[in-house]
Amino acid sequence: MDLKNETVVTEFILLGFSGRWELQIFFFVTFSLVYSATALGNILIIVTVTCSTTLHSPMYFLLGNLSFLDMCVSTVASPKMITDLLAEHKTISIWGCMTQMFFMHFFGGAEMTLLIAMAFDRYVAICKPLHYRTIMSRRLLNGFVVLSWIIGFIHTMSQMVLIVNLPFCGPNVVDNIFCDVPLVIKLACIKTYTLELFVIADSGLLSLICFILLLVSYAVILVTVWQRSSGGLSKALSTLSAHVIVVTLFFGPCVFIYAWPFSSFVGNKILSIFYTVITPFLNPIIYTLRNQKMQVAMRKLWMQWWSGGGLLDSWMLIQTPASIQEFMESKNNTVVTEFILLGLTQSQDAQLLVFVLVLIFYLIILPGNFLIILTIRSDPGLTAPLYFFLGNLAFLDASYSFIVAPRMLVDFLSEKKVISYRGCITQLFFLHFLGAGEMFLLVVMAFDRYIAICHPLHYSTVMNPRACYALLVSLWLGGFTHSIVQVALILHLPFCGPNQLDNFFCDVPQVIKLACTDTFVVELLMVSNSGLLTLLCFLGLLASYAVILCRVKGHSSEGKNKAFSTCTTHIIIVFLMFGPAIFIYTRPFRAFPADKVVSLFHTVIFPLMNPVIYTLRNQEVKASMRRLLSRHMVF
Repeated sequence: MDLKNETVVTEFILLGFSGRWELQIFFFVTFSLVYSATALGNILIIVTVTCSTTLHSPMYFLLGNLSFLDMCVSTVASPKMITDLLAEHKTISIWGCMTQMFFMHFFGGAEMTLLIAMAFDRYVAICKPLHYRTIMSRRLLNGFVVLSWIIGFIHTMSQMVLIVNLPFCGPNVVDNIFCDVPLVIKLACIKTYTLELFVIADSGLLSLICFILLLVSYAVILVTVWQRSSGGLSKALSTLSAHVIVVTLFFGPCVFIYAWPFSSFVGNKILSIFYTVITPFLNPIIYTLRNQKMQVAMRKLWMQWWSGGGLLDSWMLIQTPASIQEFMESKNNTVVTEFILLGLTQSQDAQLLVFVLVLIFYLIILPGNFLIILTIRSDPGLTAPLYFFLGNLAFLDASYSFIVAPRMLVDFLSEKKVISYRGCITQLFFLHFLGAGEMFLLVVMAFDRYIAICHPLHYSTVMNPRACYALLVSLWLGGFTHSIVQVALILHLPFCGPNQLDNFFCDVPQVIKLACTDTFVVELLMVSNSGLLTLLCFLGLLASYAVILCRVKGHSSEGKNKAFSTCTTHIIIVFLMFGPAIFIYTRPFRAFPADKVVSLFHTVIFPLMNPVIYTLRNQEVKASMRRLLSRHMVF
């Protein structure tokens, strides 16, 4: 392995359950039904908590987030497990295995933290009821949710950074239904004792400590209630019993599997089923059958669904105040027909200066990006996947700048800066459609650079034309899905009052704030859709480039310099793209003085940087451009 520093194993074989066909069919039917019930049950809880005004207390807010995490945990393992039950060869690629482990511990770590937050919520509600609303504020709840996601990410990254660099050159049989850390580490062809101890400290000890703390917290609650009044003890027992069941079912198998040296036991597969399939299934059952308020809210939602004709209409009816409901019933359309854009600045001198600068930038952006596209299309020497993706990045940059810059230039010369309602929605749709597509494209380009630098011998096989086109279609579909989800929610918001947007274009945060209804839930959905997705992609990209640089540190100085130069270009683009987006979308929608400047950066400045960086730093592109220009000058 010292002479050949690469992973020989390209896939793992999952042994799964019994090899008998009758049992395989039984497990297939059972797990299919359980997974379907899990997905539908948790989605029903999320929709009910979101739509019902009687379930807007902190407990149900945390419950909705728990249902989302349960659904994610189940989705990571169950679909693959179900399809493998009908497959003759149960295999998973090494990168599919790494991805499965990453998300399993990501969502699992987040759910573990969220259960602690729910225990704290119950403690405050039962032991300090008079201070409950003050302590469990919206800001604290949002902080709990964000913290759970951050801890989940740190927990999984601390393990995956070490596991990704392990050499796998011998056995590739995983005696389980999915990839998990203990079994995969055992297959590495080096001594992993130190790594096993680290994973035990990370997963096992953390699970055990959190489990003990949760049990202690529930015991403290019961003792406190018993000392105050015996009548409240039965209610506290009823409330906490559901939490204790969920905690035991979630932490019990985790403690059993991760809290000692990695030895295989017969019951490991059954325990794995418990915390990946059974626990996410029991969550909707426990919280719906034992909670009267949840049952009543579900009945109301079901009645509104049948009488109102649609879920979005029901949600709007519930969320909108009574006075606005009456107004909207009397006039069932959006009253606001246009929005007034306040622009970047009110100073005439500053407007003239910004107009000149934006015009210069825009006149460079379009020719620069089109020159990159034309150069790549016309030069047969630039057919590598890197340049294929670079051409698409240039197209997205040109399209992205076209959405905002021309309108902004016209508004600088207009006395009244207005945009129609439909024009605003259209601008918002294409802004997020192309922006998300570009974000996903940067992730694809990072994967391309990883294969090219860390696995050069397999590069042409992995990044074949079919794979490149599949990745391209996927990122366009991802951008469309990201944008249409936001636009679908905004289209059903009532706009009947103020219509001034404190920006130079239409964007989600400012538009939502103008709706004449409570938009807290919509804002949370937008933050999770735009903000969290942007943050996770940004951290993932930085982690991928860190892995690349670590992998090439043992190479020659020339190879290290080339890799460092390549990664530096991409990292600059990543910071310029994701920095402003994270600043705007990963926090509650409050206006800051710097928002306009940051928006200017990622709508006008960033599309300019792509042609500058990729032409001035890439020798092949510059040489190809010279040849292209010389041919046109000759003819």
